[in-house]
Amino acid sequence: MASVDVAALLVRVVVGVTMVAHGCNHLWGGGGLAGTARWFGSLGMRPPRLHALLSGAGEIAAGAALVAGLLTPLACAFVIGTMVVAGVTAHRGNGFFVFKDGYEYVLVLAAASAALALLGPGRFSADRLIGVDDALDGGPGAAIAVGAGVLGALVLLAATWRPGNVEVGRDAGS
Repeated sequence: MASVDVAALLVRVVVGVTMVAHGCNHLWGGGGLAGTARWFGSLGMRPPRLHALLSGAGEIAAGAALVAGLLTPLACAFVIGTMVVAGVTAHRGNGFFVFKDGYEYVLVLAAASAALALLGPGRFSADRLIGVDDALDGGPGAAIAVGAGVLGALVLLAATWRPGNVEVGRDAGS
């Protein structure tokens, strides 16, 4: 068992389970989907309910894909994109440290995902079983993950983020 394969498995499982838990919390934790939609609306994401639903479902799907090592660069791209959006909309104005609601947490998840895409999914992955691991390791995997993640985040923000258009008191769940 090569240490690189074990390292890839460890990062995939930790980041993947974290994303699944985060997605479940968006959909069913605390205030549930309606609470997440209100929060997204307060950040200026339009339409907030759709963003809350797709964010939660996407985090669960990407997290599960990471745990399995399935289409790893695409799963990493989703995590990177999600963390860029979260960093810009919710954390950038609060400084670095997570205890001040800063961007520390989202930066670590994005960097770990970029590193994983560069490293590759490892021997213990669905990508290895279906034979795409060699084609997606190294530079190509990292380019897909970082490029698609950042580009997707920028397109999403440009199309739907309206921070100056936050309506206080409006039902953001619609």
